[in-house]
Formats: sequence, C-alpha cells, structure tokens
Amino acid sequence: MATEEIKEILDTLPHRYPFLLVDRVASVEPGERIEAIKNVTFNEPHFMGHFPDHPVMPGVLILEAMAQTSALLARYTDPDAVVGRLVYFMSIDKARFRKPVVPGDQLRIHMTLTKRRRDIWRFTGQVKVDDQVAAEAEVMAMVRDR
Repeated sequence: MATEEIKEILDTLPHRYPFLLVDRVASVEPGERIEAIKNVTFNEPHFMGHFPDHPVMPGVLILEAMAQTSALLARYTDPDAVVGRLVYFMSIDKARFRKPVVPGDQLRIHMTLTKRRRDIWRFTGQVKVDDQVAAEAEVMAMVRDR
C-alpha cells in the first residue's frame, strides 16, 4: 500500500486504533463507488468479550466500517468539501447481517454514493467475505467543520 494512501485515510478519518476500521482502499471511482479492505484479526480488543469461546465481530463495528468507507468515498469525490472537516455518521437504514465475521476474515467493503445534497450524503453498500455478503445497509452522513 502506498504511503500516500495511508496518509489520505488518516487525514480523512479521525479514528485511530482500535477504532480505525479501514486498512486500505482497494479501488475508488470518485462520485460513484469505493471498495475498502478491513483485515479482521483475533487480537482486536472486542474479541475478548464478544464472544470469547466463539469470537464474532460485532455488527455495529461492521456498520462503522461501512460508515468510515463512505467518508472516504466522500473525500475522494469532493476533497474541497471534506478535507479538514469531519464526516459524521447520521443514520443507518435497512441493515442486514447475513454471515458472521470471525478472526481471519477479510472484509471487502463496497459502498456506492446514491445521493448528495450539499453537506448531506447518502450511500448504500455491502460487506463481503470470500464473495459472500456478510452485511448490507444504507448509510447517511453529514460533513461539518471540526
């Protein structure tokens, strides 16, 4: 992964370990779609309690990874409107979980921009593991000054 790409992720998202849930951007078509990757590892703190004998990534963290990926798509789509500002997760609709996510899985987060009205953005997406849908949802976000 290119150093510039890591810098763009860190410059766009205010999150850091353990809450940064995007490892890299696999592909992006500004104004259209993005695919990001999250490698799920056993040493992530949530696995100590969710569930110790059968570790499963919490669904809310999968949704957060979708929201973070959406913020990155907004940044690539209109950097002037996003860079130096914060993208706030506003709502989640039609969330469905289809397959448990466990340590060792690689999330491929696919988000598509469906609508934008000034600083309000709407996205739809899926999270896949081994080409199987693990989760899907619609996400809405707003861009505001820090």
